[in-house]
Amino acid sequence: MNPLSPITPTQERAPESLSLPRIPLDPLLTLAVIGLAVCSVVTLSDSTRNLIPGNPSYYTTRQGVYLGLGLVAMLGLSRLDYSHLRRLKVAIYVVLLLSILAVLGAGHASNGAQRAINFPFFSFQASELGKILLIVSLAALLVDRARELRSRDTTARVMLAALIPATLVIAQPDLGSGLVYMAIAAMLLFVAGTPWRHLAALAAIVAVSITFILVAAPAVGVHVLKPYQVNRLTAFLHPSSNPQKQGYQQQESKIAIGAGQKTGWHGEGGQIPDGYVPESNTDFVFAAVGEQFGFVGAGLVLLLYGVLISRSLRITLMSKDLFGSLIAAGVAAMLMFQVFVNVGMTIGIMPITGVTLPLMSYGGSSVITIMLAVGLLQSIYVRARASAALKGRVPRL
Repeated sequence: MNPLSPITPTQERAPESLSLPRIPLDPLLTLAVIGLAVCSVVTLSDSTRNLIPGNPSYYTTRQGVYLGLGLVAMLGLSRLDYSHLRRLKVAIYVVLLLSILAVLGAGHASNGAQRAINFPFFSFQASELGKILLIVSLAALLVDRARELRSRDTTARVMLAALIPATLVIAQPDLGSGLVYMAIAAMLLFVAGTPWRHLAALAAIVAVSITFILVAAPAVGVHVLKPYQVNRLTAFLHPSSNPQKQGYQQQESKIAIGAGQKTGWHGEGGQIPDGYVPESNTDFVFAAVGEQFGFVGAGLVLLLYGVLISRSLRITLMSKDLFGSLIAAGVAAMLMFQVFVNVGMTIGIMPITGVTLPLMSYGGSSVITIMLAVGLLQSIYVRARASAALKGRVPRL
């Protein structure tokens, strides 16, 4: 199915219940996930060993647990029929909003941001899980309005449905996740066949909004973003102007990646040095990859992301219905945006926005969210292959 082709009435119906043959999971998608999980643990084992005195394996052990739990969640979700989620769209969207509001009301404040609720063994970031909830709810909204996809009302409803949680997340403040929400909405509109004039109008609104927030509003004394957020957004343009403050992380990140050269810098005696970059276990984990494993290691990680994203896009085309295509497209948008922005900010071509690197950055909420997203992709893949098999066809992998 071409997701950009006109929607027909048969595509609007929920998939019928079928006695489906058992189909294995997408092997390339599974391989990419496992490869990135291994790369994450190996990278963190070196970059975090001195962060917790007396417990060098603290981050590695916890990341391994998160990846294990995420793998179980992925396998479980892959065997469920994703089409049932369409009927739960309102409940899913309400959970999305309530979880973000709960963080704003009861979240733990750290470094001026209130982004998570702390539990004894886990820190819950609603903005991470919200990415999946938003993808499913927006996809269901678009399918329900399949006969009106080219109307301005549909475009406005989808963008408003994304803007509400994005605004709440940015208020935490978590600008990176808010931008991911908007990227997801734009991708879903594109795949659903929204007219180009609508997309152009949205792009113009975004450009005007950025200009207002960064230039016009501060000029009259109104500060929409916090000062440190503005500094981060603009520091990448002139990182050497204040290398000890706003430009410090990006400058050190580029030094770390350069120091890795071809196969990584291990210092004297084959030991990794303490590292250049703060937050090398979270936002700047790609810099740690470049420092430890050089061009070869960084290239391998990017290759695995290429496989992950290409399979997401392939599943978008393979899906047996519009709902599945939109979910897969939303996941692909989330992955593409996060990888491009995160890697871009480590090499100095994108501003620092706090976007994590999927499956590589340390953090339970982020890891489990990506695993759930992959589980949805696997569910769409399995049902598409099984449906084709029942019809005597075998779709091209």
